[in-house]
Amino acid sequence: MKLTAKARYAVMAVTDIAVNSNNAGVVSLSDISVRQNISLSFLEQLFGKLRKAGIVTSVRGAQGGYILARPLDEIRIGTVIHAVDETVKTKRCADHIGMGCTGKGAKCLSHDLWQAMEDHIEGFFSAISIQDVIDQRFPNVIAPHVGAANVVADSVPDMMEASS
Repeated sequence: MKLTAKARYAVMAVTDIAVNSNNAGVVSLSDISVRQNISLSFLEQLFGKLRKAGIVTSVRGAQGGYILARPLDEIRIGTVIHAVDETVKTKRCADHIGMGCTGKGAKCLSHDLWQAMEDHIEGFFSAISIQDVIDQRFPNVIAPHVGAANVVADSVPDMMEASS
């Protein structure tokens, strides 16, 4: 699965504005750069795209910077990721080219599995707002998987002791 730094940094920066806006709601890119440890020039590139997508608005002047263009609960993580021209990619094939996964026009045997996962991730990001990130509210869909992993991990030491 591939989710680039560009997508992660865009979400981090938009969330930073939501949390750190002053009375006027304005946050400078240099402040975001320092707090999030993201290159200022990289942020400038991202914010050009975020502005075009209507996620942020620029404010000029000595106290200038960026403000969020919409309420926090209306800005979806998926929208932020797509605004910076990123998508979640779980397959090696490019469906739009017609070469298929195998390079011979055919899908690989697990293609539909990876497509379903990609669709699930896209849906997950589309369901979560910046407000949800701040409030740490995420769908419970992931909880059973975490618990299942813990059961397996917790039973490994018991098996090790039993074989000693």
